[in-house]
Amino acid sequence: MKFTTNRLLIEPLSDNDTDFILELVNTDGWLKFIGSRNINTKTDAVAYIQKINENQNITYWTVKLKETKGSIGIITFIKRDYLEYNDIGFAFLPKFSKKGFAFEATQKVLESLIENKKITNILATTIPENSSSIKLLEKLGFNFDKKIDIDKEILHIYKNATYKKKLL
Repeated sequence: MKFTTNRLLIEPLSDNDTDFILELVNTDGWLKFIGSRNINTKTDAVAYIQKINENQNITYWTVKLKETKGSIGIITFIKRDYLEYNDIGFAFLPKFSKKGFAFEATQKVLESLIENKKITNILATTIPENSSSIKLLEKLGFNFDKKIDIDKEILHIYKNATYKKKLL
C-alpha cells in the first residue's frame, strides 16, 4: 500500500532505503527512545530491511518528501506478541521533526488502515520519557490506557479512540 499527502509520499520499505535506515536507526532519538538495533554498516541495514519485509506481522513505510523524493522518516505497523492489537509507530530524522510530517504521515496511514482494512483497534507504545511521541499520539486521537513492563522496561500503551468512534 502506498499513500500520498500534500507534502509526502509514503511507500513500503524497500532495499533502496538502506542508506536512510542506516542513518535513522543511529540517530540520538532512535537510540534513546527505541534502542540500538546494532545496525552499523550497509550490510547490517540490508539484513534489517529484509528481516522486516519477511515478517508478515511487521509493516514499515518510508516517508519521503514529495518535492525531493528524499526519505525523512518511517511509519510502522506491528503485531507484537505482548499486545492484543497492532501497534503503530513513527520515527523521523531530527532535521524533519517539529514540522508536522510525522502527524501528516501517521494520520494518512491510520485513515487508510481503518478505511481499507476495517481495523478499529490500534495501539501505540512509547516510553514515558518520550514526551514528543506522547504529544503526537494525543494529537492523533490516542489516549493513555495502561503501563506494562516488558523486559524490565516500562512502556505506556495508548489506544486510538478517535478513529474507532468515526467508524461507529
